[in-house]
Amino acid sequence: MKSPPPTILIAEDDKNTREGLARALGGDYKVLLAESGERALSVMSSTPVDVLLSDIRMPGMDGMTLLSRAMARAPQPVCIMLTAYGNVEVAVEAMKRGAYDFLTKPVNLDHLDLLLQRALRSRQVEKENATLREELNRHYGLENILGQSPRMQEVFDVVKQAAPSAATILLNGESGTGKELVAHAIHRLSPRAQGPFIPVHCASLSTNLLESELFGHEKGAFTGASERRRGRFELADGGTLFLDEISEIEPAIQVKLLRVLEERKFERVGGNETLEVDIRLIAATNRDLKAMVDQGKFRQDLFFRLDVVSILLPPLREREDDVVLLCHHFLKEFAQQNNKVIGEFTPDALQILSAYSWPGNVRELRNVIERMVVLSRGPKLTARDLPAALRLAVQQDSTSGTLRGGGSLTGTDSLESVERNLIQAALKRRQGNRTQAAAQLGISRRTLQRKLKQYREQMTGEAGDE
Repeated sequence: MKSPPPTILIAEDDKNTREGLARALGGDYKVLLAESGERALSVMSSTPVDVLLSDIRMPGMDGMTLLSRAMARAPQPVCIMLTAYGNVEVAVEAMKRGAYDFLTKPVNLDHLDLLLQRALRSRQVEKENATLREELNRHYGLENILGQSPRMQEVFDVVKQAAPSAATILLNGESGTGKELVAHAIHRLSPRAQGPFIPVHCASLSTNLLESELFGHEKGAFTGASERRRGRFELADGGTLFLDEISEIEPAIQVKLLRVLEERKFERVGGNETLEVDIRLIAATNRDLKAMVDQGKFRQDLFFRLDVVSILLPPLREREDDVVLLCHHFLKEFAQQNNKVIGEFTPDALQILSAYSWPGNVRELRNVIERMVVLSRGPKLTARDLPAALRLAVQQDSTSGTLRGGGSLTGTDSLESVERNLIQAALKRRQGNRTQAAAQLGISRRTLQRKLKQYREQMTGEAGDE
């Protein structure tokens, strides 16, 4: 199917020029006409425009004002300005305000045609790049980090502010809180997004192997070094280097790492050539680096170099509002992966999942939901689908009968009472806001209202029986 021709809006107060351009362009483009800046804005409000071709000097709203108003629209049209006064100052000002190019009158039609083709190609490339950036952000940006709790909103705010900078970032948090996912997001939201993202898990390598892994080595540098190898610093040039579990590196490596951060220079193991790199460093740790500095286990000067922007990722037990949200997200993910038709959790399953303390954080939750989906035989995930050890842990933590989510659970609780407790706890956390409580529970607001009506009717009936 042939795509429709691009739409060009000609804003020109001179009738002969306006209609002449329309006749010249009408064969290849959809042409709209406006005799003033005000009329051009009105047209753009009702019709998407690919190119705005505007005179600069017009009565009423002039072309420069129209240009500024057009550039404030979404999506922006390509703006080409026309004037009989072809001075450099006007051209520079138009370009500063976002004009794609500038033509003097009388207009050379061949030149205009080439300019339009080039401008539209440029616009298409920008659209494709924007789509690509959006897809990357969906995969690696904040859209892939779920969280509606206040603690996670604070994390999102710091990430958005810090990502465009060149600052070194230190991610703190327990294992499983998503530090590498946040590091990916920072990289993808930064000016280095087109460069490489190179991760290194420091705890998995011995001192000798880590030094070679980071800085590379020359042939013959040590037994088994049969050829030159580039290190992770070289591979990350122009991009981001992510050092996970940086607290585990030995003092000798700390010294060399400090030099790279200060000078952006290093030598390969066994080599004399000094190499320079342009990298953005993100480090992560599940330990208290400041305490390690006080204990003499981590260099203070390196700590200060790393701790430029510090981001603390909260454990899942401090993100109660996010547990149900993450449960539904992982259910959808693993149901699709395993070709299973499973649409929801039963209330008793959600009650237990919300009550568990999640020592392994989001990583543990993800693994539990995957296991439940794989082993489930029905259209819902129930408490019976939960790992026995998890159910036992909740029972042991709930000897007083009070769960973390604010409800109660005993061995004699009915499914209906568990459901009622879960809803009451969600409403309490959301200060009675039914829309937010329904979202947290993973149900519609209409379903929540229906449940509350049932509970009221039951209570009225019970009172009447008495």
